[in-house]
Amino acid sequence: MARTQGERRRRGDGEGQSRDREESEFAEKLVNINRVAKVVKGGRRFGFAALVIVGDKKGRVGYGAGKAREVPEAIRKATEQARRGMIRVPLREGRTLHHDIANSYGAGKVIVRAAKPGTGIIAGGPMRAIFEALGVQDVVAKSVGSSNPHNMIKATFAALSQLTSPRAVAARRGKKVAEILGRAQTEAREPA
Repeated sequence: MARTQGERRRRGDGEGQSRDREESEFAEKLVNINRVAKVVKGGRRFGFAALVIVGDKKGRVGYGAGKAREVPEAIRKATEQARRGMIRVPLREGRTLHHDIANSYGAGKVIVRAAKPGTGIIAGGPMRAIFEALGVQDVVAKSVGSSNPHNMIKATFAALSQLTSPRAVAARRGKKVAEILGRAQTEAREPA
């Protein structure tokens, strides 16, 4: 017996399976869940706020926050928002950042530095989740000031969005990548 398209959608046949495969390519990391209470006549009503990081481990990452009366619904909303707001971050050799950068959001300040092979991810809390979802293998990061996960994540994303690759700099200046990298290496070798 053939099912109609509506029956297939309700039962999870056909199209839903390809959507599950598409979703599995992203790494999702739940950073924080906050329970809030609203006092009403009959007692307290609880709500939940979730903070989620989503990345493809190949240089794309996003974050989202969702609120709902139940935890799974809050996580789903946060995940959807994170997927919509993904940014692309240029990686050097697919393992670390091209240069060091510092940025802040509110009272949360972050310092992110490129690292040698074998260093690993030296970062705490929400920043570690971002780098794992991004696919970075070697990075040193420090948060100074506020430890609020929302501000730490926003400061880290502000820093990551400012990263530029040598290819982008060369294109903007109208030069070759070798000229950009060669000039930086000779300045580092010459004594001051």
